[in-house]
Amino acid sequence: MSVSKHAINGVTRREFLAMTTLAAAGVAVGCATNPVTGKSQLMLMDEQEEIAIDRQNAPHQLSSDYGVTQDRALESYIQKTGKHLAANSHRSQMPYQFHCVNANYVNAYAFPGGTIACTRGILLELENEAALAALLGHELGHVNARHTAAIMSRAKLTSMAVGGLAIVTSVAAGSEAGNLAGQLGQLGSGALLASYSRDNERQADGLGMEYMTRAGYSPQGMVSLMEMLNNMNQHKAGATDLLFATHPMSSERYQTSVQQATKDYKQFSGRPVHRERYMDNTASLRKIKGAIKQMQAGEEAMGKEQFSQAQGLFQQALNQAPDDYTGLLLMAKCQLVQKNFAEAGRFVDRAKKVNPAEAQAYHISGITQLSTKQYEAAHEDFTNYGKRLPGNPNTVFFQGLSLEGMDKKEPAAKAYNAYLKQVQEGKQAQYAYQRLKQWGYIK
Repeated sequence: MSVSKHAINGVTRREFLAMTTLAAAGVAVGCATNPVTGKSQLMLMDEQEEIAIDRQNAPHQLSSDYGVTQDRALESYIQKTGKHLAANSHRSQMPYQFHCVNANYVNAYAFPGGTIACTRGILLELENEAALAALLGHELGHVNARHTAAIMSRAKLTSMAVGGLAIVTSVAAGSEAGNLAGQLGQLGSGALLASYSRDNERQADGLGMEYMTRAGYSPQGMVSLMEMLNNMNQHKAGATDLLFATHPMSSERYQTSVQQATKDYKQFSGRPVHRERYMDNTASLRKIKGAIKQMQAGEEAMGKEQFSQAQGLFQQALNQAPDDYTGLLLMAKCQLVQKNFAEAGRFVDRAKKVNPAEAQAYHISGITQLSTKQYEAAHEDFTNYGKRLPGNPNTVFFQGLSLEGMDKKEPAAKAYNAYLKQVQEGKQAQYAYQRLKQWGYIK
């Protein structure tokens, strides 16, 4: 729909919202055979739709987690381990991809079409390759049992606005930068991650044990993983908040893994756990373990709005790992929320140079430029973000905000209109709608 006054003049508010509402996915309600159980299951999407949703949304979550690791050897190791497990799963035909992402929080997750990621935070907690196989096998269990697909069907993920860091509608409108604290301090956005039930988790644990033993690992790898998770759950560390929100943990899961390893899978107990191989392949990551722990503490302090403390922790982390992309962006966000815009710009520029292909630095840079009313530079940053990671409606909104600041009303209105075609709720949508109304594009 054009946003010219000539085309929109006379359209009522109700008509405008009706025309711009993003339709829910047109899928037929029906039953499908579950590939794991062989039983009939209510499912609102087929396999190709699972893959399409995965390809549309997974890249945004990966970028929200500071992108895929630049350690090509580590990434290759994760891919190789995961693909070996996938070949022994119920849905080996799926286009699986396995990644290590640069987020510090402790978690792993799966999208319905086979994109599986583990954070560098959780890799530091594992002790051997069998535990890694258990972790990836568990996520494979969610994909194979179609847990994620079922949850995303119910949530109609195809109509949800993808995540990213939509941290201000109001920077240009003059609100206090302190209001950004809540979103800037998040341990991980988790915007697109499924939250599983306890029954889902039990089934995924069982499938993970099955897949890892099929692939030649000792079942003790699952016991080791469950022991680690159970201990973390009892200590309630901030870096595990999202993990246990999406993957509920209990001592029962640990006890079940012990029972299965000693009874159902006892014949595989002599198989290797490959501790040395895991340590060799994660050596470069473990070299900056101290820095990552400081970042975890800094992110927790950010969440509590203890910005001065967070800044000190991020600086300690950067002293140990000065070119760490995640550390540089965390420091940039910390400076931004304290209105230290020049310092925020300095750190985000370093992040761009460290990892020029990854999108998030351009988003943070654009927000920094908006904060100082450098609208042309902000628009360039958001455009560069969109080139690296297309499909985020928030980028379109911020482009509109930048164009408005440049007093380019017509292209700003087109951007706001494009945004409202995808998103109709929230402060940003309200802001875009009000601007179109004030400028006479909506009657």
